[in-house]
Amino acid sequence: MASSTVTSAQPDRPPRPNLAFRRLRGKRSPAEFAAAVRRAAREIGERVSCDARYVGRVEAGEIRCPNYAYERVFLHMFPGRTLTDLGFAPRSSVRGRRTRTAEDTPPARAGRAPRATSETRGTDEPYGTPHDAPYAAPHDTSYGTPYDVRGPHHRHHAYHRHHPYGLDDETEESDVLRRAFMTSGATVAAASLGPVGLALDAAAAGRPVRRAGAGDAGALEEAVRRIRLLDDRHGADGLYRRAAAPLRTAYALLDAGATRQATADRLYAGAGELAISVGWLAHDSGRFDDARSHYAEALAIARMTGDPGLEAHAFCNMAFLARDAGRPREAVRAAQAAQRIARPLGSARLMSLLALREAGGWAGLADRVGCEQALARAQAFFGRGTSDADPEWMSFYGEAELQGLEAQCWSTLGDWPRAARHARRAAESQDPHFTRNLALYSAELADDLARGGRPDAAAGAGLRVLDLLGEVQSSRIHTMLAGTARVLLPHRRASGVSAFLERHASLPRTA
Repeated sequence: MASSTVTSAQPDRPPRPNLAFRRLRGKRSPAEFAAAVRRAAREIGERVSCDARYVGRVEAGEIRCPNYAYERVFLHMFPGRTLTDLGFAPRSSVRGRRTRTAEDTPPARAGRAPRATSETRGTDEPYGTPHDAPYAAPHDTSYGTPYDVRGPHHRHHAYHRHHPYGLDDETEESDVLRRAFMTSGATVAAASLGPVGLALDAAAAGRPVRRAGAGDAGALEEAVRRIRLLDDRHGADGLYRRAAAPLRTAYALLDAGATRQATADRLYAGAGELAISVGWLAHDSGRFDDARSHYAEALAIARMTGDPGLEAHAFCNMAFLARDAGRPREAVRAAQAAQRIARPLGSARLMSLLALREAGGWAGLADRVGCEQALARAQAFFGRGTSDADPEWMSFYGEAELQGLEAQCWSTLGDWPRAARHARRAAESQDPHFTRNLALYSAELADDLARGGRPDAAAGAGLRVLDLLGEVQSSRIHTMLAGTARVLLPHRRASGVSAFLERHASLPRTA
């Protein structure tokens, strides 16, 4: 049935570009516009440290609502307009705060800067500052990102210091996931590592850990494979905290040393890949700070050991995380760094995936041309086929993932019909055994159809996702479905929509 296009906001998805603010900037460069903002502030006695990066963050949608000082300046610059007219979200929708009335808002005071609060602090900070970095290491800028590259002993201590989720703080998991751990033969607890578990036991007891051998390296590599398989089948929620134990075991083995250099190389590579896998579990379950920390661990290992494959993988995931966390410029930089590193490795499929990561960043910046150029490179590299140079971890990357990631780009750009076409292709070409990805692509399709004005078709796709949630636990998918349900709410009388909304409302709340 016909219906109007839905343009509801998407607070739970990555930030949408603020196109209204971008239009107001006109032909002025970000730096020129920032200077105009500072001049306007001085005219009304405000002090704001606006620069080109702040303007970029606003236009990228990272700053959903400015602090009160910037609000007064912007309303002074554009009289007669509201914050909504400038492309910002209502203040009441940000951090759960109510909107201030005119009586609540303090008047501008000449020569006095507004007091920093939890709401205003950090609104002036540019991309990639040490404030955003996992270990605040601002001096390493060789690839344009602020991640830590300090030595292994620092990394191991930093992991325990920054990791806030202990094994005793585990949230309740679904019965399906619990059975998967108990019966699959691939439990991600330390026991699944075989001999590596002995190293963990010794470390916990304060005894010297024996030097690792080839069997330990093999067990570590197998643990990485098992974690990836379980994630493909069941999603990240419930896996993350269990996977933290083998990661700590891996770090204990690195501290203990190895009997041979070849074994040490395998241990470092395995620990790096395991850190990325655990980081992805954190990423997919919405724990972005944890994910950033784990990815930084992997990058540090890669740089310390001179492993370009691991370094490209770490930057690949950092780019994806930056996109999801609303830092599109960082996503572009990380993806470009990954491509520079990966080019000599000879894997066209890897270059294709990294081009898609870059495309996602350009889409977040509302740069359609940059996005289309990166998508074209991704398609061209993908067309070259597979090769022996393709990394093992890329087994997930096929036609379905290519289509799914392209769908996300068009969705970010607001081209809902095009996004839906690619999401449908992704769902149709996905191996049904990989339930998590099938649910993800179907959720993307449902959301794109809903926002593109096809509520009945969106409800059908959403019901198919609900059918899969007995086997899948992914915060990402639950968040997408929640957004779709909000968009469909005004269309509850449309065919199938009420059935979807009722089933979605009956879902148990995720932790």
